[in-house]
Amino acid sequence: MAMEEPLLVNLEKDDVTVSRKVFIEEVKEASRIALPMIVVTVSQYLLRVSPMIMLGHLGELSLSSASIATSLCNVTGYSVLFGMSSALETLCGQAYGARQYRKVGTFSYSAIICLFLVCIPVSVLWIFTDKLLILMGQDPSIATEAGKYAIWLIPTLFPYAILQSLVRYLQAQSLILPMLLNAVASLFFQVTICWAFIFKLNLGIVGAALSIGLSYWLNVISLMLYVKYSSACEKTRASFSMDVFLTIGDFFRLAIPSAVMVCLEWWSFELIILLSGLLPNPMLETSVLSICFTTTSVHYHIPYSFGAAASTRVSNELGAGRPQAAKIALVAVIVLSAAEVVLASITLFMVRDVWGYAFTYEKEVATYVAEITPILCISIIMDGTQAVLSGVARGSGWQHIGAYVNLGAYYLVGIPTALLLGFVLHLNGKGLWSGLVAGAAVQSISLSLVTSFTNWEKQAIEARHRIFSEKLAGENQLIE
Repeated sequence: MAMEEPLLVNLEKDDVTVSRKVFIEEVKEASRIALPMIVVTVSQYLLRVSPMIMLGHLGELSLSSASIATSLCNVTGYSVLFGMSSALETLCGQAYGARQYRKVGTFSYSAIICLFLVCIPVSVLWIFTDKLLILMGQDPSIATEAGKYAIWLIPTLFPYAILQSLVRYLQAQSLILPMLLNAVASLFFQVTICWAFIFKLNLGIVGAALSIGLSYWLNVISLMLYVKYSSACEKTRASFSMDVFLTIGDFFRLAIPSAVMVCLEWWSFELIILLSGLLPNPMLETSVLSICFTTTSVHYHIPYSFGAAASTRVSNELGAGRPQAAKIALVAVIVLSAAEVVLASITLFMVRDVWGYAFTYEKEVATYVAEITPILCISIIMDGTQAVLSGVARGSGWQHIGAYVNLGAYYLVGIPTALLLGFVLHLNGKGLWSGLVAGAAVQSISLSLVTSFTNWEKQAIEARHRIFSEKLAGENQLIE
């Protein structure tokens, strides 16, 4: 027995060493996905934001009308397409992990078809943007210009639908570098032609909208060429066939809860910005909350990218039937994201007295921003947590649970709390944003509990069943 005890200790030490090495490798793999994805998501975000900066030099009418149109288009169009395409993170990620490479391409085709169908009613709605804004009580001159901008944004919908599908297709295979190069190139192209359209050709808001559409098409065409000719996509490059239509049902079953999950959260922030216009001194309150919204929106792309890494790694491992590896991937991404949000919130708190001056020269606004920054820091921490856990939800395929969580967190807790604090207790902008923080806290806690009690072995079985349950047409013929 005396000889066996040291051997037992050595075995335990070896297990710990192996576990540590596996964890470190998973951290490296998650970082390899997340860090380039930050550049990709920020670049795609700036494609619709950079024209706002240039339009601001044309006067208040151009800026305000384009801003209102962008907000409305985000709510009614882009958020829906973005949310629905998230279903591919489950389908493509798990199919790739299960080595069902043909289905990765087939699912992507079916997503493009479905998203194109959704673009049609959205386009019709955008045609009547001016009338809708007038019904909402908006100034007719602003509504008219906003309507024109929305109509010229219609051509951006279709490449956006393809782009989001291609991003998920490549993300599922951890092919991030081509997306990074294309996103950066498209952003530089967009800024250049937007400047030329607005200031050289005097096209105004029409030029701004055209620059966005052309940039999306450049991004799409470049990625399509990469998918078609790159050897990295050879295994997943499927041909367009009847199989695409057979998988549309699979896509829609996940796409609808995915869209609801994303849109419920996205819309709540837009609603709070609109409500700030009803507060006393609405110009001050709206300006401060817009700064808060811009700050959190730009930063959100960092934890969202960690969430994308979590989605990719978890879906791949579940599809491969490795639940323990999925758990290790989850822990690795959470550790990385936690370190980032703590660092970001501490940094923001330290520069709170000067942060407002990055957006305005008004001392009153900058002082208000400094006062609301502690709440903003908490918001960043909550957003970072839920972004990663939402990625886990997308990778695992339980978006329907995420949809219920977001509904309860923001519409049963967040917005009612915001109304109570902002209008009843007269905390104004601080109260409205505190309500959002309360909603994000409930969301983070709920998703944490769901993740903690997840049976990963069962999730792996369900993932394998999801991918192998429905045979493609070619596979059926082989069986027959």
